[in-house]
Amino acid sequence: MNYLQFRNRFFDLGCFSVHQVYAWQADFEKSNLTRWAKQNLLIKLRNGYYSFPEYLKQPDFVFFVSNRIYRPSYISLHTALAFYGMIPEAVVQITAVSTLKKATFENAFGLFSYQQIASHLLFGYDLFGYDAKPFSNGGTLLFAQPEKALLDLLYLYPFYNTQQELEELRLDEDFLQQDFNVELFNKQASQFHSKALSKRAELLLKTYDL
Repeated sequence: MNYLQFRNRFFDLGCFSVHQVYAWQADFEKSNLTRWAKQNLLIKLRNGYYSFPEYLKQPDFVFFVSNRIYRPSYISLHTALAFYGMIPEAVVQITAVSTLKKATFENAFGLFSYQQIASHLLFGYDLFGYDAKPFSNGGTLLFAQPEKALLDLLYLYPFYNTQQELEELRLDEDFLQQDFNVELFNKQASQFHSKALSKRAELLLKTYDL
């Protein structure tokens, strides 16, 4: 197998799975992928998933990787809150939620963490709380809306149940006053069907005078 032929076929995908390779050539030798990864011609993302080192220079590509190597999933929690400027901290890992079990993967692009949520919180209300954002390679990124990212955080980390804990999130006041949709936040909170979450959501609104 000629690497240049392989590259021409899969480079524009950004990242790809071995299943896509076998769909292209059923007799493809998987050892080629191992060899090319050792030669730094490919980057192994997790078992069965690969990308190309040129994409390391593309800052937002980590979001695309997150979406592709563990599906269904969308970017949420701390990564989404930092992306919107809602929290001041720099995020050291890419956080996402999925209907699959909790998982963590580490590769040359970074550390990817996935928290598990119930299927109705991902699929029950069409694209419930997340958008399909256009990506530079012609694909899309599944990314939580600000309100849903915050609700996912309250839902998955129930220790945010006091005013002090919520204050320590240090949510950006300007964003909350100008861009945060309280009505949407309350609507989405009710769709979780969780009394405990609703109480934490109400306390958050009270804590930040929303």
